[in-house]
Amino acid sequence: MSAAPDPTPYPLDHLAMCGADADAALVLRGEVLSWKDLRSRVAQLAGWLADQVPEQGARVATWAAKGELTCLMPLAAARAGLVHVPINPLLKRAQVNHILSDCGASLLLANSARLASLEEGDVPADCPQVEEKAALEAAQAVSPLVEPSTADADDLVAILYTSGSTGRPKGVMLSHANLWLGAVSVAHYLGMERDDVTLAVLPLSFDYGQNQLLSTWYAGGSVVPLDYLTPRDVIKACGRHGITTIAAVPPLWVQLVGQDWPEEAVASMRRLTNSGGALTEDLVRDLRRIFPDARLFPMYGLTEAFRSTYLDPDLVDEHPTSMGRAIPFAEILVVDQSGQIAGEGELVHCGPLVAQGYWQDAERTAQRFKPAPEASQYGGMAVWSGDNVRRAENGLLYFVGRDDAMIKSAGNRISPQEIEEAVIATGLAEEAVALGVPDERLGHAIHLVVRGSGDDDALRAALKRELPNFMQPAVIRWLDAMPLNPNGKIDRALLARQAA
Repeated sequence: MSAAPDPTPYPLDHLAMCGADADAALVLRGEVLSWKDLRSRVAQLAGWLADQVPEQGARVATWAAKGELTCLMPLAAARAGLVHVPINPLLKRAQVNHILSDCGASLLLANSARLASLEEGDVPADCPQVEEKAALEAAQAVSPLVEPSTADADDLVAILYTSGSTGRPKGVMLSHANLWLGAVSVAHYLGMERDDVTLAVLPLSFDYGQNQLLSTWYAGGSVVPLDYLTPRDVIKACGRHGITTIAAVPPLWVQLVGQDWPEEAVASMRRLTNSGGALTEDLVRDLRRIFPDARLFPMYGLTEAFRSTYLDPDLVDEHPTSMGRAIPFAEILVVDQSGQIAGEGELVHCGPLVAQGYWQDAERTAQRFKPAPEASQYGGMAVWSGDNVRRAENGLLYFVGRDDAMIKSAGNRISPQEIEEAVIATGLAEEAVALGVPDERLGHAIHLVVRGSGDDDALRAALKRELPNFMQPAVIRWLDAMPLNPNGKIDRALLARQAA
């Protein structure tokens, strides 16, 4: 990597040009794609997409496990002039229906099992469904789009859906520049090289998960996508593929440090990265013990601005609870309620990594995306995070707390209202309140307070049909009546205190 990161953004599909022809770019089950193969298959898939969806800027959704299709789509859709909408494979039909309808998808690509789980009305009538293997086979029979895209760097290229503290998931609009510079930034501060091998264990529908691909490919390295069932699967993959880089969230790290790591799974490891929640001091010590020669990068980010800060590995032992400092291309300000720079206040992210807002949601965009503080060197629009942080005298940042009611469990940002709506829809409860209760393993455990029939088993069975595993309540508490505050609204603060 160069001494300073290149601030020039390019169309996202140019990442396919970063590696040497014969080197490995993508390690799939039973097949390894060289960089030459990667370029060829991106071109073929882009050509097929352009035939299927000729309208520039149309949205194309993928809903499948990690594989050739989901890994190539960010680049292929970009080359075809389309907007990629990756859907978390853990989501179920209700959430998929919302995302497809909200973004106005023109095509859904999914594996056969997920397509079979859909019912009439789940997919808009004007959104064709194509099974992923059929799509890949059909792509081999069309004229490839060989020439790299000439799209403007500010053009929309992806919509990533993330939960808000109220309402259904909202689509964060990302440009070519957002994703390209995010890849450049991370590859740079991680010090990634052409011989690096990244184990991609995080969902590709997350900004952090997708960056596993993009930052590695920017450096010319190789990606090994893995959908794991147990922590042992991760450890075996590290030894089998000579993994140098792994990104995870705290709940996964907790599982991994509880396992025995053979020498062959540790020897090649160069760096460990964490986001989606803070590492505890015990967890830091465990990771340093297991991987004494690897560099540990704690990081903080939010989908609306991708990544904001990282802690230099050389400072981890002395400052294990710090969020670190701003990543390249990010300007991080701490402001008080009047918008002035302060030692403690709201974290505001400025600069070219700031997303373009929420898809067709001007109201919620205005709540989070606001003009940058006067002190900003970048100006323009900034992301006001809603997170309170403290900047120490040495410049390091520390997380203080959140202003909103978001539940962050097992690395997932979860909207309480989305859970509550699913509960009411079962017909088994009249009212529902979902809360996040601090949990050492998950970050937050979901505590559900409901007024209704009191049938625990029936409600749990209904929620398992409608919500993904990470949105299932750990505790269900039944009440005859909800407590009310002086304004006649449910007293969520009282319920939260009782739950804690």
